[in-house]
Amino acid sequence: MTATATSNAAGSAAWADTLLLSFAQAGYVRAEPAILQPAEPFLDLSGEDIRKSLYLTTDLTGEELCLRPDLTIPVARDYLASSRAGQPAGFSYLGPVFRYRSGQASEFLQAGIESFGRQDRAAADAEMLALALEATAAFGVRDVEIRTGDVALFNALLDALDLYPVWRRRLVKDFNRKISLEQDLERLAAATTATRSEYQGVLAALAGSDRKAALAFVTDLMSIAGTTNVGGRTTAEIADRFLEQSTLKGGALPREAITVLKRFLSIAGNPDDAIAALRALTIDAKLDLAAAIDQFESRVGFMAARGIDVKQTRFSTAFGRGLDYYTGFEFELHHRGNGAEPLVAGGRYDGLMTQLGSAEPIPAVGFSVWVDALNRIGRKVGA
Repeated sequence: MTATATSNAAGSAAWADTLLLSFAQAGYVRAEPAILQPAEPFLDLSGEDIRKSLYLTTDLTGEELCLRPDLTIPVARDYLASSRAGQPAGFSYLGPVFRYRSGQASEFLQAGIESFGRQDRAAADAEMLALALEATAAFGVRDVEIRTGDVALFNALLDALDLYPVWRRRLVKDFNRKISLEQDLERLAAATTATRSEYQGVLAALAGSDRKAALAFVTDLMSIAGTTNVGGRTTAEIADRFLEQSTLKGGALPREAITVLKRFLSIAGNPDDAIAALRALTIDAKLDLAAAIDQFESRVGFMAARGIDVKQTRFSTAFGRGLDYYTGFEFELHHRGNGAEPLVAGGRYDGLMTQLGSAEPIPAVGFSVWVDALNRIGRKVGA
């Protein structure tokens, strides 16, 4: 290691120690999950960006393992395996994570907080954002841009529109991948009939099926063919694709729904203005999104109570972080003018615990601190 690299690492460690002390003072206990983790939760539950950057290996029993690409799932797994599972508990962490990043180091430090079991969701969300801002301040970075969103609002809208499940899954997948939905909405507006002729029988057989029936049907076909994937696509992915094409052949996504979706996704600005725009949309479109909007408004109130300047907070209904397990509030903190690279990022993931094996749903929210990025900006600011 060069002298510069050693100095940078020491600087990051010093700031990180200060950060962990502030987390401990806020009541978050230090967690130290194993570096080597089962790969399945990350392959099944993380976003596409993480899945394609994993470092994978296999043990002598054939189990697929990976170097942890982040710390949220490992901390959650340890919590569920502990005697405190289901009870309110908060954890902080600092340690290396491993992802392939073109042109950047694949091993890097990550710090953060995970909060489990709190039923006061709006207050817990606001606390996470307040602590995240304290984290940037600990590195001397105060000129921070707050970007927020709420996938629960998007999900509530899809529920209210009463879309076919296959359309709902496709739109949620697009949202989670952080791609523009506009182009896909236009594709769904036109009935798709140009399907390869050799699949016509399969599509006809799937007409009107639900996802479970479609998966069973395609699994049988794949078993007969003696394979479990085609072109890297799993059986589930192939079933979803066939079900989607079968649904599209029966008619396009209604133009009225597309108009509402486009209006919804165009809402952006400070949270108070966004709430007003959302309530106007529900009146005009005659949709019931009251519970999701009320939760959003309650969170904004708790943010203001914690001294966060709500008027300087950016909110967008189209904002997403690209992780499949988020279910509500999402946020990123950026150094103003620093573009796409977040310094801190997090959100609510209430569905993850049952996906990891919990018998009962457990509320969860947290954030990760990109220590090296914060330290780099902090040195520039302090220079």
